[in-house]
Amino acid sequence: MKNCLSVKFTLGLAAALLVQTALLGAANELTPAEKSEGWKLLFDGTSLHGWRNFKKLAPPQKGWVVHGESLMHLTKGGGGDIITDSDFGDFELKWEWKVAPGANSGLKYFVTEERSSAIGHEYQLIDDTRHPDAKLAQGKRVTASFYDVLKPLPTQLKPVGDWNESEVLVRGKHVEHWLNGQKVLSYDLESAELKAAISLSKFKNTPRFGTQMRGHILLQDHGDEISFRNLKIREF
Repeated sequence: MKNCLSVKFTLGLAAALLVQTALLGAANELTPAEKSEGWKLLFDGTSLHGWRNFKKLAPPQKGWVVHGESLMHLTKGGGGDIITDSDFGDFELKWEWKVAPGANSGLKYFVTEERSSAIGHEYQLIDDTRHPDAKLAQGKRVTASFYDVLKPLPTQLKPVGDWNESEVLVRGKHVEHWLNGQKVLSYDLESAELKAAISLSKFKNTPRFGTQMRGHILLQDHGDEISFRNLKIREF
């Protein structure tokens, strides 16, 4: 009888895990619910399809690799920043990421090739404990900050080497940063508060910085190791 109960429990647990996997979806795959809600993958899990270097037609030949289920930038691998082929206006963007110890990187949005360099609003991705840049700018360079402009609320950051979940939401002139299910920052484009914050940042002389615009999504090559997966977006 005990053996029968044990087998039934094991089979029940296995069935529950299968159901959970079907609901959540595998890495870099959309669930039926996500597809019906208009989500699209930005990383197919096998290639750099849909990504290219800034102001170029093709992705880099080094630096960025598909490693297991993730899109990884290698330490000192080169390759440069990569941007999406498409640009976006109002959108919800979600992704998972992890950094190596001491690493610094970022995800940018509102990146336009009308500019001479790949400037955009950066969602900082960094080892807050080990990288010195996270100690600068009065909290405006820690994970989930609007880099050098606005600092986030205290975050529930997972240990280095673990996967974190991030989100950027843009609706009209309203923007939000989320980390591991918590809204940690929000601001309004072209607002007096944002203009004041930009005037104190390294972007104070950048034309149209902080204004509403369409732009590409960018993954930063900062010379360090960072991995991305489950990059997905839906437009409103």
